[in-house]
Amino acid sequence: MKSFFQIKLLLISILSTCQFIIAQNNTTIRDDFKSFYDAQSVEGSFALFNEKDSTYTLYNPSQFKTAYSPASTFKICNSLIGLESGVIWDENFILKWDSVVRPNPKWNSDHDLKTAFKNSTVWYYREMARRIGGKRMKAWLDKAEYGNADTTGGVDLFWLRGGLRITSEQQIDFLRRFNNYKLPFTKPTVDIVKNIMIVEDTLGYVFRAKTGWADNETGPSIGWYVGYVETKDNTYYFANCIQTKDFDKAKARIDITYQILRELGIIPPKN
Repeated sequence: MKSFFQIKLLLISILSTCQFIIAQNNTTIRDDFKSFYDAQSVEGSFALFNEKDSTYTLYNPSQFKTAYSPASTFKICNSLIGLESGVIWDENFILKWDSVVRPNPKWNSDHDLKTAFKNSTVWYYREMARRIGGKRMKAWLDKAEYGNADTTGGVDLFWLRGGLRITSEQQIDFLRRFNNYKLPFTKPTVDIVKNIMIVEDTLGYVFRAKTGWADNETGPSIGWYVGYVETKDNTYYFANCIQTKDFDKAKARIDITYQILRELGIIPPKN
């Protein structure tokens, strides 16, 4: 006759096995997506969450929980914090260009929040972060549970060359909480950021997204494309993370995302 301790261990083992099976059944691995990355000569991974079915589709799942610098994908959170803390009022809030000529010509002018988000204008968001201040920024990251919430490296650089890190899993979790108003920000704040995130608004779907690029002097740079697609009856959250030493491959993060979303039937085929 088995002892109570042996029965307890058996039950724990059975429960663990069941949880593993459930986890496996909720996730589809698509190794065939590798062809999209190979065609662009980049490495990477893709994660998609189907909200209606609570299922994941993953390519290269070994990177799903690997943390990288969020780079400009942090502009989603930074925009929320800037608005909620009152350092900017709305999407039309203008910051004057400091007359420093930068490599991206789109940055060399005055910007409001809409254009700064669209053009990923680094100086605008660095200035906004300085106005928010280090203590307040850290407090908001902790409340929002954004990545590892590490702001070391300077209040205006921590998401670019500092300690902030985030995984694909965390990117999707943050986007889900953002879209469903489960972050510690008011509805008007979230609605403004939802509006500036729109890439496409068609009769069939609304596509919201943000790019990110983190340079790496000693290894491959990191390119992000994160966001979500709202259809008539579902929402699909995605995080595409590429690694490459060639900045000319940056567009691949967007192109691959569209290829996969079309392959999955989430958006229609390209005309």
